[in-house]
Amino acid sequence: MSRLKYIATLHKLMAQKSLKEKNIRKLTKMGSGFSMGLTLPVELVEKLGWKEHQKVSIELKGKHLIIKDWKK
Repeated sequence: MSRLKYIATLHKLMAQKSLKEKNIRKLTKMGSGFSMGLTLPVELVEKLGWKEHQKVSIELKGKHLIIKDWKK
C-alpha cells in the first residue's frame, strides 16, 4: 500500500470515530512534571466561540473540573 493511500485510509478511519470516542483525551505531563496538559476538541472550542491563546479559568467541583471563559 502506498504511503498516500495509507494516510487516506487512516484519515477515513479516524473520521468514523463516534463523538463519544473523539472526546476521550489523555493527560500529558508538561515540563518538569508540575503541570499536566490536555487538548480540547476543536469542534467544542469553536462552538463556544473560544480562540487560540484565550484565557480560561479552571475550577474544581467535587471530582469534576469546570473550564470557563476567564472574566476579569
